[in-house]
Amino acid sequence: MDTTLTAAFLGLLEGLTEFLPVSSTGHLLLAGHFLGFESEGKTFEVVIQLGAILALFSVYASLVGRLLLRARHDEAAHRAVVSLLLAFLPAVVIGVIAHDFVKTVLFETPMLIAIMLILGGVVLIVIDRIAPAPVHFDALGLPFRKALAVGFFQCMALVPGVSRSGATIVGALLMGVEKRAAAEFSFLLSLPTMGAAVGYDLFQNRNVLDFGAVWEIAVGFAVAFVTAVLVVRWVLNFISRNGYALFGWWRIIVGSVALVALSFGF
Repeated sequence: MDTTLTAAFLGLLEGLTEFLPVSSTGHLLLAGHFLGFESEGKTFEVVIQLGAILALFSVYASLVGRLLLRARHDEAAHRAVVSLLLAFLPAVVIGVIAHDFVKTVLFETPMLIAIMLILGGVVLIVIDRIAPAPVHFDALGLPFRKALAVGFFQCMALVPGVSRSGATIVGALLMGVEKRAAAEFSFLLSLPTMGAAVGYDLFQNRNVLDFGAVWEIAVGFAVAFVTAVLVVRWVLNFISRNGYALFGWWRIIVGSVALVALSFGF
């Protein structure tokens, strides 16, 4: 495949999957494996994630700005900021400790990624059906202990194929958070989490980063940004009406196809 088309395809994949509970990392790593695509220091993959982060920030910039401005004087805004920081904290600690193992071992195991896609899909379908009745309908009103618990669920996504948004959404649903609010909390939590993860990756790989393929990186970044904006604006309404089962089935199908292909030596 032409390198520009490959970059556009991977950017599209990143934008489509980053904020859905299907594991964007798992999709990108499997796609890179089957397409024979790999960038030095994962420069391409890291930079196109920035496109998705900026897309999400562009959608939530006014809300985040209001929260930060009001946090010093408004108790509800202050509690919302603290709950997001508490949910972010476990990923910081565990992510730094496990970073090298995750990047050098787990990210290089396509079979593990395929299996986790399937298992995560089953979990998503089951939890979508049996989650306790919601008691929290405001993404910014979670009690501190429940926000922290969701943060520990997020750490499961250090295993590629699990899905950061999927793990946080499942955790939130089990904490009695309504489906749309669970997705919105996951989106807001992804801003500090993804920002820190990408920044840490860039720092850790600063000596091997390769920006030689500037055109391909720019194409992937732009496609990821535009696609992610559209997905974020669409997905909350879809989840409110339909829940998460579709995403669970998608994970199972993709994981199963990848597993079969890997079994045959592709």
